[in-house]
Amino acid sequence: MVKLDKIYTRSGDKGKTRLATGEPVDKWDGRVTAYGSVDEVNAALGVAALEARDEMASAIHRVQNDLFDLGADLATPDRGKELGWEPLRIVKSQTERLEREIDAMNADIAPLDSFILPGGSALSAHLHVARTICRRAERDVAKLAANEDERVSAHALSYINRLSDWLFVAARAANENGTKDVKWVPGANR
Repeated sequence: MVKLDKIYTRSGDKGKTRLATGEPVDKWDGRVTAYGSVDEVNAALGVAALEARDEMASAIHRVQNDLFDLGADLATPDRGKELGWEPLRIVKSQTERLEREIDAMNADIAPLDSFILPGGSALSAHLHVARTICRRAERDVAKLAANEDERVSAHALSYINRLSDWLFVAARAANENGTKDVKWVPGANR
């Protein structure tokens, strides 16, 4: 359980922060960048949720909770040392749930015959913003995972990768199952 009595510590005034393990790092450390991008996805989803109803609203809130799990996972590096507590990690079933939800949403959507522009409905536009931020978060997590001095679980990387797919399909679902998608017309304004 998280308990925050004090919000400011002043350590950031010198460009430093601490990971969940207490390890001090620079604010631009790859882990901080990765979980910061994940937090941005979550904030964008908070805005999207304002437009969502029923099952879509519930699904967005589930994803937001998972993103806190992912942030905790990324903020707690595995250095091969005993922590004295069990770190929270993304697990395979969280990615599998996204896959099931993608398949369920996509079942009622016609296949694409063109790329689509972000937009259509307000909810779809917000989900597309979250998707683009998620793609950046995915790049940041992948870059961290590529660092041989760092350990990032395969489940964490799979989750953020699948989430960008989920957001794309959710944006199409929010456009009346793709019928209100705005199609790209190559060279239309030449």
